[in-house]
Amino acid sequence: MEEIQNNDELKKEEGEAELLAKCQKERDEYLDGWKRAKADLINYKKEEAKRFDSFAKFSQEALIRGIIPVLDSFDLALATLEKDGKAEKGIYLIKAQLEDILKQYGLEKVNILIGEPYNPALAEAIVSVESDKPSGIIIEEIERGYMLNGKLIRPARVKISK
Repeated sequence: MEEIQNNDELKKEEGEAELLAKCQKERDEYLDGWKRAKADLINYKKEEAKRFDSFAKFSQEALIRGIIPVLDSFDLALATLEKDGKAEKGIYLIKAQLEDILKQYGLEKVNILIGEPYNPALAEAIVSVESDKPSGIIIEEIERGYMLNGKLIRPARVKISK
């Protein structure tokens, strides 16, 4: 009888060991799945944060594009006014304030240097004129170009030599 009892106990222990192994295997599978889901969620949050930052940077682009012609008008007004006049100083201050505000939102002027080679990535050649300079050299900046947070939103318009 003792042998039967020992056999029953052995079978019971084997069954419990199998059940324990099965439970441990399920636990490991669930744990791995949870870790993958957690990693996916973290990656999703990072991607969404990048998308949100990009949206925030460029959400004002249309507004800023609308304000750029106002800056051009200020430049024209300053060019036609008498030098050292009170009106010129006032217009210059207003223009400087407007430029400072736009700079806070990421607007930068495209630096075009007269006498440098023409760069089609930053400027648009609207006129080619005969010149004593080599072909493709910038002679004059007609209209200033602007970048918003590193993205070109309006190329500079320039005259280049033939």
